[in-house]
Amino acid sequence: MSDQASKIDAQQIHPVDEKLPTGRLATLGMQHVLVMYAGAVAVPLIVGRALGLDPHQVAMLISADLFCCGLVTLIQSLGFTKYFGIKLPVMMGVTFAAVGPMVAMANVQSGPEGARAIFGAIIGAGLIAIVIAPFMSRLLRFFPPVVTGTIIAIIGISLMRVGVGWAMGGPAHLAQSVDVPRLVQMVDGAKETAATAGTELTRLPGPIPMADNPNYGALDTMAVAAFVLVVILLMVRFGRGFVANIAVLLGIVIGCIVAVIMGKMHFDMVAKADWFAIVTPFAFGMPTFDPVMVLTMALVMIVVMIESVGMFLALGEITDRHITRTELAAGLRTDGLGTVIGGIFNTFPYTSFSQNVGLVGVTGVKSRWVCVAAGVIMIVLGMLPKMAALVESVPTFVLGGAGLVMFGMVAATGIRILTNVDFKGNRNNLYIVALSIGFGLVPLVAPRWTQHMAHSLHPLLESGILLTAISAVLLNMYFNGGRDDTAGAIEAAKTAEAH
Repeated sequence: MSDQASKIDAQQIHPVDEKLPTGRLATLGMQHVLVMYAGAVAVPLIVGRALGLDPHQVAMLISADLFCCGLVTLIQSLGFTKYFGIKLPVMMGVTFAAVGPMVAMANVQSGPEGARAIFGAIIGAGLIAIVIAPFMSRLLRFFPPVVTGTIIAIIGISLMRVGVGWAMGGPAHLAQSVDVPRLVQMVDGAKETAATAGTELTRLPGPIPMADNPNYGALDTMAVAAFVLVVILLMVRFGRGFVANIAVLLGIVIGCIVAVIMGKMHFDMVAKADWFAIVTPFAFGMPTFDPVMVLTMALVMIVVMIESVGMFLALGEITDRHITRTELAAGLRTDGLGTVIGGIFNTFPYTSFSQNVGLVGVTGVKSRWVCVAAGVIMIVLGMLPKMAALVESVPTFVLGGAGLVMFGMVAATGIRILTNVDFKGNRNNLYIVALSIGFGLVPLVAPRWTQHMAHSLHPLLESGILLTAISAVLLNMYFNGGRDDTAGAIEAAKTAEAH
């Protein structure tokens, strides 16, 4: 009788709540970690280097990121009171949508001071996100595929600049520097000429002489970046299943091996790093709160939460679990809570990683306990400083080959979502995409376009992602109104597997 009762209980357990054997949980959890690892560590590398932090501080950002990825994943998958956690197989990671605004903030203020300002903006935006979470599902109709596809496309396009910079050996402005000896010679010559003519020197006789940076675009480092790209493409083309899913991570590992052989990757930081350390809050000092920066990050969080709504609804369909309005609000609150936790522990805004949602569909394993196991693994990795130091020591040119794939796939995902948009029957959608991408490209092609505007507005206006998001929403409302297209948003979420 008891055996029969246990069988009935087993049949009543939903696949989402099924607890798998420990060995299988660990294996499947590690698979989730490997699928998201390259994307998870990319953001602290980008922002840390944009802030001009030293290698130890960048490694600290990586450790904090991995730790918070695990912690927020546990909250989302396990649930924390009835207000937080959607209790689905969700992996939480730092969103690429916030990279553009954070880099713009770093350009305004660098170093630890800039880090504190960014963390303050993140905490403020996270608190706002927690408050507005119950209302966000009602805004879904303002983010149909024509809007989300355009935003995701411009995220990838904006990040490609970072990927290309990695491959070249640094951002474009490092390609040349002022040739000081020639400049001094030019100034002295101009002074002598002016003195001979009895006039004052008011301007130089020619442009400021520049010297090429020999390390920028070096052929050997570009060759390694190209090699990493080729390795990734080969694994995607000929690899199967799990190998194909972690092609980017394997490409980086093989690229590092080549860099070590060439003598271009060193492990001094790894040797000095501790084996174990606790991630401490406010490691850069108490955060500062700039209202414009908080508003900027709050706008990012609105976009992130709208994407999460579609992602959660898509995951509900994949796992055959109906999601109530209350559960949806709990999942969105966790986006906000995770972002607050990120700001406190020296990291960035969090959202559900769509590639892991895709992995649930590919493997057919619906148990949220797999993501719980993955969250525990991420927490452990975050408390291993040597692991963070190893990631930080990866040469940028190795990351360049992988960055072209990662960020290019984000752009391609946006384009793929746009292929489901009706452009023939509704030509207005063409104008929405065309103008929104145009606005998003302004900071890329004219980086100093805000030089005559209020300095406090620069973080908002220098982010092509935010400009695209705002213009796409407004143009869609102007042309299409607020049509409810929940089904379209769910399909767009299913399509978005690369950001």
